[in-house]
Amino acid sequence: MTDTPFTSPVPPAARVALIIGAGDATGGAIAKRFAREGYMACVTRRSADKLQPLVDEITTAGGQARGFASDARKEEDVVALIEQIEREVGPIEVLVFNIGANVPCSILEETARKYFKIWEMACFSGFLNAREVAKRQVQRGRGTILFTGATAGTRGAAGFAAFAGAKHALRALAQSMARELGPRGIHVGHVVVDGAIDTEFIRTQFPERYALKDQDGILNPDHIAENYWYLHQQPRDAWTFELDLRPYMETW
Repeated sequence: MTDTPFTSPVPPAARVALIIGAGDATGGAIAKRFAREGYMACVTRRSADKLQPLVDEITTAGGQARGFASDARKEEDVVALIEQIEREVGPIEVLVFNIGANVPCSILEETARKYFKIWEMACFSGFLNAREVAKRQVQRGRGTILFTGATAGTRGAAGFAAFAGAKHALRALAQSMARELGPRGIHVGHVVVDGAIDTEFIRTQFPERYALKDQDGILNPDHIAENYWYLHQQPRDAWTFELDLRPYMETW
């Protein structure tokens, strides 16, 4: 795990929102949403170079961001990442786990190596990051931990055995954490994102789905991000554990 050079000035004890898996769509939009509220957006990907455009966009808009290269599947990387942020940047008030691993494959052709890798990416890395952040948040008696889920976490579809298994496990992790940590002041939530998202991948690989954009038929990353901010702002007497987000025309 190495800190990238793409940083903005950091005030002491900044409010930190850590987004694990800050890609070009949902993760990036969540980082920008929290940065607009004055949070230092700490963003991670395995490749540091891919973070530069996001960090630049946030800082150009007047926000603060700091990028970190980290392999979320490796315990030593995760431990070092959380320690560095807490030491150098500030207390992590919000953790968003947003790593996806949606790789369809027939169960008859699935390999043990790929099945295990999908579980590592979509579930095990969520456990590692959430555990380390929760340790600090419990000491402070406050915090928010949000997991990005999928419909695969509520039902298994043909051809998605590996992805569904991992997302089911992630949802169970979130439920267990919510029940254990809620009474200790930590709001744990799970967001089911069901449907195509407005991304370059959907535009190029599924043009027929992308054509529904003008009809609000695919998810806008900024609108997804708004719901993460909403969850974080909820009063603790009315916390939501799970939200389902899908276009009005999506079948489910």
